[in-house]
Order: sequence, then C-alpha cells, then structure tokens
Amino acid sequence: MSELTLERVSKAYGATLAVRDFSLAIAHGELIALLGPSGCGKTTTLRMIAGFILPSAGAIRIGGRDVTAEPPYRRSTGMVFQGYALFPHMSVAHNVAFGLEMRGLPRPQIAAKVADALRLVRLSGLESRYPRELSGGQQQRVALARALVINPDVLLLDEPLSNLDAKLRQEVRLEIRQLQRELGLTTVFVTHDQDEALTVADRLAVMNHGVIAQVGTPRELYDKPRSAFVADFIGKSNFFAGEIAEPGVFRARSGLRIHFAGEGRPGVVVLAVRPERMAILRGPGGSGGPGGTGHANAVPGITKVVTFLGPTTESMIELASGERVVVHAPTAQGADAGPEPGEAVRVAWPPDASLLLDASDREPAPNS
Repeated sequence: MSELTLERVSKAYGATLAVRDFSLAIAHGELIALLGPSGCGKTTTLRMIAGFILPSAGAIRIGGRDVTAEPPYRRSTGMVFQGYALFPHMSVAHNVAFGLEMRGLPRPQIAAKVADALRLVRLSGLESRYPRELSGGQQQRVALARALVINPDVLLLDEPLSNLDAKLRQEVRLEIRQLQRELGLTTVFVTHDQDEALTVADRLAVMNHGVIAQVGTPRELYDKPRSAFVADFIGKSNFFAGEIAEPGVFRARSGLRIHFAGEGRPGVVVLAVRPERMAILRGPGGSGGPGGTGHANAVPGITKVVTFLGPTTESMIELASGERVVVHAPTAQGADAGPEPGEAVRVAWPPDASLLLDASDREPAPNS
C-alpha cells in the first residue's frame, strides 16, 4: 500500500517559515489537491514530498516507510513539473526512458515499459519526435508518461496544466483523473485553480501562509467553509462584516439584520452567502424567485449590472443598506427574462444559506 503521511512538517528559510506544522494523511489511491494562493507553501510541500527540499522539522512516510531524509531516487515518487522539464535534445521515447535508464534496467525491459506508458497517455507513434515538434498538450502527456513509467508509489503534479489553454486544460485534467483512478495511484496535485481542484480531487487541502486552513471533500469545503478565507477562495461568496446581535440574527456594520440558522459563535465577525443561494424577487408581489416570498431575509435593492454567463446569469444588486451583492440564477428564457439594470428588486435567501465564519485568517472587506 502506498499511503502518504506528513507529520508536523515545517520548512524554514532563515526566520521565514514557508510551511508550518503541516500534518496530512493521504490514503492509498486517493487524489488530494493542495490549493491556495501564490506563496502559500503548496509547491514547497510538494517538493519536500519528492525529496528535492529537506524539511526543517517533521516526518514524511510513504507506505509506512520514513523517507524524510532519503534522496528523491529512493522515494518511488513520480513528478510532473509545471514547465514539464523535458529534455529538448531527446526524443519522446528517450525522455520517457530516462528514469528507467538511471535505474539500470535492461534495454528490452525499458522499451516495453516506454511503449506501455506512451499507450496509457495516447502518444503511441510519436516516439521519435522531439519536444519542439509537439503541442502543449502532447508535451504534458510526455511528462506524465515519464512520471508513470517508473511505476511510482506516489504521483506528484505541480500545476501541470497551467501552460495549456482553457479548453485543453479541461480535457487533460479529466484524462489525468481517469488515468489516476484506473491505476489506483496515490496522487498529490498542486494548483491555485479552484476549478481544477474541485474537478479532479477526492479531497482538498486549502493552504494559507504555510498552514492548512481546511481539509475536506470539494462539497464539504464549498458548503461548509470554516473561515472567510476558505469561503472566499473556494467559489464566490457575498460577505457581510458585523456581529451577532441576538440568537439567530446577525447585524452587519451597515445596520442590516440578517437571519441565520443554528447557533452563533462568540467572536464571529463575518457572514457569507453563496450567490446561487440568493433569489431575486421582482414585482409588487415579490415573484420571480425560488420559494416566493417565504424568505426570512428579503432586502430591497437596485440592479446595477447583469452579466450573461451562458447557463447562468450574474446580477449585481446594490442593497438599500449600501452593500453590493452578486446573485447567480439559471439563465431565464423568453418572457421570463431576468432583471434589467436599474430595476428595483428584492434579494432574498433562507436563514440556512447564511454562513457564520471565522475571520482570524482573513477578514474580507464588507460588500460595497
């Protein structure tokens, strides 16, 4: 079994801690994404797993074996770098074979393994080409084949899709996910792109300032973020700064009273609502939104901007209390078209859509 465990791993550069007290257990065959903004420590963590950087403290285990101080070639990890790191003077076949040659395998065995790896990534027939003769997507597949050909216990992907265009990025990330599941590979995928992380990962580890802000499934992190930072980084949110005024009621700094479900926690200063949980109520009777007028929160406002996003439409509403919020709704058709800029509406949402969040790691500016 090739489970991967990091126990209180830290990395210091002088007085600066790039990664601090990082602990995470990754099951055999699981794909976990390290997600966060630039400089949060995710690539440093990946390189410590690979053995390119030695941790300042803590332990790293692969399959129960302590590899903390072992060099990369003894760790049985396959790495796909952000820039692919292909050798320009080597053919596709020689690039893929490089790791096997360094391990001293016989030539017939190398040839068979290279052929198998290229078949996996759908590059059979391109063995004699050079990197300059390949598209970006093909180069990415060569880098993936080179990582897979050594039959690693752990596959490490460092923003492997960042050099691809948007359409190709979507195609390749699905291919990587399908291949990872087919091979049952324990995989760590580093990205700053939330869409990539939500699409490919079994679990996400959101990082901020060198520490883990939250770990969970994509649905858990989206529906139940623990902090303003996670809610802001995973998806879109409307934030209201303020305080709990009484049980079930949050008072924003503007004076707006917002109903929430459950019990509040002392010290909460941020409330968030996802755009798709809000409804736009139009007309005198407040029709036009899911659930009619049966919302505990219904705030008048003026439509400022309406943006067509294909299957959904985003409306920016300036509330009477002064905040600006965005509302996402399925794109309406025909006579049931959505609001127009300048139209007076009400924005409504149920109490269970109001998320009370810790803002100790980051307090977003109140909507304005």
